[in-house]
Amino acid sequence: MRLTLDALLAIDAIDRKGSFAAAAHELHRVPSALTYTVQKLEEDLDVQLFDRRGHRAKLTAAGRELLNEGRHLLRAAGELEARVKRVATGWESELRIAYDGLLPGQAMLDLARDFHALHAETRLRFSAEVLGGCWDALVSGRADLAIGASGEGPSGGGYQTRPLGEIDWVFAVAPAHPLARLPEPLRREDILAHRAVVVADSSRNLPPRTTGLLSGQDTLTVPDLDAKLRAQAMGLGIGYLPQCLARTAVAEGGLVTRQTEEPKVSQMLYLAWRTAHRGKALRWFVEQVYVPGWLDRALERCG
Repeated sequence: MRLTLDALLAIDAIDRKGSFAAAAHELHRVPSALTYTVQKLEEDLDVQLFDRRGHRAKLTAAGRELLNEGRHLLRAAGELEARVKRVATGWESELRIAYDGLLPGQAMLDLARDFHALHAETRLRFSAEVLGGCWDALVSGRADLAIGASGEGPSGGGYQTRPLGEIDWVFAVAPAHPLARLPEPLRREDILAHRAVVVADSSRNLPPRTTGLLSGQDTLTVPDLDAKLRAQAMGLGIGYLPQCLARTAVAEGGLVTRQTEEPKVSQMLYLAWRTAHRGKALRWFVEQVYVPGWLDRALERCG
């Protein structure tokens, strides 16, 4: 390859400093070595990169195009070098975190803020998942860490888990919905007669899960819990909602809660990570999340 990072560094320095001599001083090289590097590249590419007339070295149109694109390569090379050094010290170049949509996104942003204060420079990639999606992301390799994975994990191992705590559910309907006027507890046949609002499982490989849905019940499928909350408040359907998410709408009269004969039990949420992953960033997140009260504090941001 005719074009080298060394040549790009030389051209960049000459353009910024305005002369071969000043650029050579910045790069701790003799001017003749810099001149040779540029001339060799011009010969190899068969183009003139600098207009050497006058006291200031000016790039030609071809030289400017080369430098504009070359600076992207220099930045990428610098970032790669930094990432390699971070990996050598135990910090991952990237940490992929899947979190259950039961958790408010603000809780993840709070974690990201505190992590970036460390200046570790590990890139964070968050994805919100539904039902079995956290487990799917973890076992398929789409995520290194799962926060708030619900229910039991899939068989096969390859990951470690820690319980975070339980989340409570309430059966909620719009105030004008027919179920709002029936005597409690609501019977199975009463609920079955009305459309349920459900959130689609985000699993790509594991079998999709459903929860709180009766066999044969009509459904309206939405992408996330916020949409489910709005749909139920509009009277488009019924269903269970996390208590923390529904509390504001209930307090403001947008939803009413109803007792059922077969209430949905509290659900355990887990912290889980890939066993083979031993980076410092993952360890930091585990230490921040697996502490008493973290889940309760996170859920306070809900609703």
